[in-house]
Amino acid sequence: MSFTVPGRIVEEYTVRRNRLGLVQFGDTSPPIFLDLVPDAHVGDYVRVHVGFATERVSEQDAKQAYDQLRKSGGLTTTELDLQAEEALPSTSRRRKQR
Repeated sequence: MSFTVPGRIVEEYTVRRNRLGLVQFGDTSPPIFLDLVPDAHVGDYVRVHVGFATERVSEQDAKQAYDQLRKSGGLTTTELDLQAEEALPSTSRRRKQR
């Protein structure tokens, strides 16, 4: 089963030839890969699945998706999941403890 969440692109940048953007979901804005949606830019809404924007959607579609999540009680869970993902330690190489 695939689960996508709509979010709004608030910033774009390039890292090692990859197009990334900060995508806003409520109070959080994690970095998301935008390479799969070349026509999406700052201010646009995109559906996101596991760190990748998969398609551009209208603001109306994004709001409808959030309304459905809110009605089902899934919005709180989604926001908590996104906050937990942002709290993960960086992926930089760690020193071995001796």
